[in-house]
Amino acid sequence: MKKILVPTDFSKEAENALKVASHIARKNNSEIYLLHLLEIPLTNVDAINANADVPEVMFFMKMAHRKFKEILASEFLEGLTVNEVVKPDVSFSSIAEIAKEQDIDLIVMGSHGSSGFEEVFIGSNAEKVVRSSHVPVLVIKNEHEDFSVEDIVFASDFKKDNKETYRQATEFAMSFGAQIHLLMVNTPGNFTTTTKAKERIDEFIKDYSFRNYTITVYNDDSVEKGILNFAKDIDADLIGISTHGRQGIAHFFNGSISEDLVNHAKRPVITFKI
Repeated sequence: MKKILVPTDFSKEAENALKVASHIARKNNSEIYLLHLLEIPLTNVDAINANADVPEVMFFMKMAHRKFKEILASEFLEGLTVNEVVKPDVSFSSIAEIAKEQDIDLIVMGSHGSSGFEEVFIGSNAEKVVRSSHVPVLVIKNEHEDFSVEDIVFASDFKKDNKETYRQATEFAMSFGAQIHLLMVNTPGNFTTTTKAKERIDEFIKDYSFRNYTITVYNDDSVEKGILNFAKDIDADLIGISTHGRQGIAHFFNGSISEDLVNHAKRPVITFKI
């Protein structure tokens, strides 16, 4: 985990995400790429592309650079390598593309938490980042003075198409020395015996050398409730879930899991692309 991308609009939520990114960067000797997308009208963006000197655009560019310098002076970034990335853009759907360009390993984003992805600090576009990103996306709800991860819930139906996400989760866990709690939620409409569930999980993880894990089969009214309640029961530091890309979190597991999981979770959530 050498490169961490943090999109920012210089809000409190963005600062919370940057603080978390700084903790991760120190643990992994990583660089931070602080990204600010300038919301500039299309006509002005075209002008920039044509190398024209647009006063309004230049003003916003200078303001962004000034705010970046103020952030660099923050004590929590002392000693870290922070790269400034300023892009004139009218949407945030290009964050995943920028992550590819910069060979990013992890995206860390802030969220208001009250309305989840519909009210994430950069408008409603964080959901687009989760859906389009090929690297893990860590969504931060609150301020963390010391972001330590000891217990990670990895919830899955443990079918073969989720194996790549588990590999990513184990790499993230190892970077923190954390334990993964493998969770399969039983619901009234989709019930599996404990014996069969554990057999499926054992088969799912048998090819991996990661051994710092527990296995839990949890009964609840819905998958979302099961994940949230189990995470609360063990006081987990982080919830890990899978996303099918363009279909988003709404097509997680065998059936469907709503974005309420992210909306209602009070703890950080990290998504992994299937």
